[in-house]
Amino acid sequence: MQKCGGYFHTDAVQAVGNVEINVKDQNIDMLSLSAHKFHGPKGVGALYVRKGIYIEPLIAGGAQERNKRAGTENTAGIVGLAKAIEIATSNIPEKQKKLKEISDRVIDGALKIERSRLNGDRTHRLAGNVNLCFEGIEGESLLLMLDLQGVCASSGSACTSGSLDPSHVLLSIGLPHEIAHGSLRLSFSDVNSVEDADYILEVLPPIINRLREMSPLWDRIKKGEQK
Repeated sequence: MQKCGGYFHTDAVQAVGNVEINVKDQNIDMLSLSAHKFHGPKGVGALYVRKGIYIEPLIAGGAQERNKRAGTENTAGIVGLAKAIEIATSNIPEKQKKLKEISDRVIDGALKIERSRLNGDRTHRLAGNVNLCFEGIEGESLLLMLDLQGVCASSGSACTSGSLDPSHVLLSIGLPHEIAHGSLRLSFSDVNSVEDADYILEVLPPIINRLREMSPLWDRIKKGEQK
């Protein structure tokens, strides 16, 4: 327990397999993770709870999971998670180097598009994460057109993937609503390649141009520039 009387829980869903984690050295009391983020089976996760911390059971009625969640364990899923995390954490420096090369290639190419911007710091970010904004377009239309070209992407966080609203994080860092609405989030893993980055840069600019041609907002932006 910290001196302030609280516990430290970290949502490490994006971190596992991408950064080194040591719950003892980093004074982490509780940590949650999900297998599908590091190529494990979907629907399986884990919660680390430091010894001596009591939490209310999620589901009552049985003694499974040390009385924290009643119900028969998904043994195959648990084994799959364990093997996946073993593989994911075995070569983090090598994997991060590869992901940075892919992400940097996409960032450099995408920023050549007129009135585009990178969200977040260029250096201090997860190597496989790219978050961009393109003025004068609507994010949902961008995703649909990328999907038709075989590119899976998002316009916000995975936690709000069903929402059409712009990312609350982008709004909180000061982006206007109309710019945040044109955001694109790409996540890369060690199964991706530089060729994937080149393909994205091949299909992305024509899609941006097409959407802007149909956008009244883009017309207003251009007229504002002329004034």
